[in-house]
Amino acid sequence: MSVLFATHAAFLDHLTGRGHPERPERLQAVLDGAARVEVAPWLVPVEPRPATANELQRVHPKAHLDMMRDLATHGGGRLDPDTVASAGSWHAAEMAAGACLSAVEALQRGAGSAAFCAVRPPGHHATRDQAMGFCLVSNVAVAAASLVAQGERVVIVDYDAHHGNGTQAVFYDDPRVLYISLHQWPLYPGTGSVREVGDHDGVGTTLNIPLPPGTTGDVYLRAVGEVVLPVVQRFAPTWLIISAGFDGHAADPITDLALSAGDYAVITQRLMTLVPAGRRLVVLEGGYDLEALRLCTAAVLGALADRTLLPEPLTSGGPGAGAVEAVRAFWYEHGLW
Repeated sequence: MSVLFATHAAFLDHLTGRGHPERPERLQAVLDGAARVEVAPWLVPVEPRPATANELQRVHPKAHLDMMRDLATHGGGRLDPDTVASAGSWHAAEMAAGACLSAVEALQRGAGSAAFCAVRPPGHHATRDQAMGFCLVSNVAVAAASLVAQGERVVIVDYDAHHGNGTQAVFYDDPRVLYISLHQWPLYPGTGSVREVGDHDGVGTTLNIPLPPGTTGDVYLRAVGEVVLPVVQRFAPTWLIISAGFDGHAADPITDLALSAGDYAVITQRLMTLVPAGRRLVVLEGGYDLEALRLCTAAVLGALADRTLLPEPLTSGGPGAGAVEAVRAFWYEHGLW
């Protein structure tokens, strides 16, 4: 099963400053993971194009996009306490969103069974009109909005350790997009309560599964099997997009979850069953330990190619089972099943 792989040198030009966790070395670690001999033969490169103004404006207002572009044009600056733009950041952001669109277009041509976009800056914290949490443009939301405009129904599964408040906000009242997040709680940005289930026509199309520090892979798989699968089956998506943050790995320096690279492979394999081959897009979000990034990238690419690269035992024994049951109970109690 061939896996499309989209990346671009422009992503290295997004410079965040000394000591910032979201640094160019992250991309090189991902590329190193993709270059492993067990993975590389199955990858088909995709040359990204920049997202157009119209494509970006499906998600972000023109004035907000203009502000970020102008800031980069004048050398960069700070967009919020954690989020920095440099002279190369706007082009990187255009290309990051465009890489996701390019991968979707290649999948629609039948070029591969799945696609992985190795992009930065990440996107899932970016709201319609606020860059935050290291994120400028909501890359996944731009791709999902493009698919929705073509009549598709999209499920987004976000397994970054941080809740994707930006992606959630973009589609909170949209019944055509099901947003699901498994994330550490409590943690930045403080959103992602089980009570956040959507609004207006979108009620029941946001599913949050907040998990305690120390949660292991067995709990993630239980959440997928007992909560995610029933909700997705009811929604009946035609496309799957995974916001693949690898900061839930036990080695990550800024979170407290306890996943392994092998766990990410198994979780991804389970999620791939949600839609047919050729309709699966994986987009890099967080992950700040370089070796964990290498291992997780290789593991997930192996899963997408239907190859097992890391025969690690599923991590188990951590907390979190009660949190999964609480989510199930809440959805039953409120008639959301």
